Amino acid sequence: MANSREKEEFSKRLGQALGKAGMGVPGAVRLAREFNKRHSGKDITHQGAQKWLNGESFPTQDKLRTLASWLGVSIAWLRDGEGKETGGLPANDAAAGNYRPHLSDEELLRRYRKLSDRQQQAVAEIVTALAAKDSRR
Repeated sequence: MANSREKEEFSKRLGQALGKAGMGVPGAVRLAREFNKRHSGKDITHQGAQKWLNGESFPTQDKLRTLASWLGVSIAWLRDGEGKETGGLPANDAAAGNYRPHLSDEELLRRYRKLSDRQQQAVAEIVTALAAKDSRR
């Protein structure tokens, strides 16, 4: 379990990583929303995100993995401040949006189900159009 100093240090590193990824220091609602788009486990609340930003709590290992992957930093650096900051991806590539992890069918379906009915309809129309285009080849 992380002590208060470790939580504060994590909060600082999280802020640095968010800044380098082009997020600046987002509010808790935005951080939770952006995180939940990428995390395949249980969603976090904006209160949980606020605690990360304020150095009041420390994410679990699965959430650290998601944060590190999203922000293009190493898990060890984000968790402990150890090692290199980047986790195999240049930070500017992550910030530029050039890194897109492969999503499993289950993850795509989970994200799809979070969309509004209108958004789901739009996705269905896009997929239908793309599939029709591929069948003509």
